[in-house]
Amino acid sequence: MLGVILAFPEKRWENYTIPVNDEPVVKLTERRLLMSKRIDRVITIVRRDKLRIYSLHVSNPVPVTGRNKLEALLKALPGEPFFLVEGNMPLVMPFLVNYLVGLFYENEPEALIPVWRDGTAEITHAIYEPAALEDAINTAIVEGYKSLSRITEFLEYEPLSIEELAKKNPKVTPSFFKVRNSLDVRFAEETLKLGV
Repeated sequence: MLGVILAFPEKRWENYTIPVNDEPVVKLTERRLLMSKRIDRVITIVRRDKLRIYSLHVSNPVPVTGRNKLEALLKALPGEPFFLVEGNMPLVMPFLVNYLVGLFYENEPEALIPVWRDGTAEITHAIYEPAALEDAINTAIVEGYKSLSRITEFLEYEPLSIEELAKKNPKVTPSFFKVRNSLDVRFAEETLKLGV
């Protein structure tokens, strides 16, 4: 399956090149994704004006222009099912990616999205069928939404309980961790030292 990394900052504080263990977080995210047996290649969606920076760190940057992540993903939408992850998730667990890909191929939903108990969907740690996602994004844009998180309102997706997965394997939860600041960097570095 194709892995898609979304490294398209909308806000000033979003930094996908922040160093974790002296490597840009987006590079670690790509490496972790490629450790999964079910991911055979990875593309990274980046801002067109940042292509030079990202081409130093990731293997297949795809430059796009857009006002937000919603538009960026729509413009770079691949023609095959894909696993989507945000570029600041260096603890993405290969075993979890393998499990999700297996479930997706078994059930063939429009999307397979992990969900927390409170109903929060982890849309940037999910698998999508591109035609269904394209329809959902277009509908969200027509409705005036700008946030990627609104796509769940327009998708027939299969939810997967994160808490249930964590009961079977506690190492599941760090997979959803996002590096946003220096405290997050420290946590990611300590977790990676533990061999997670």
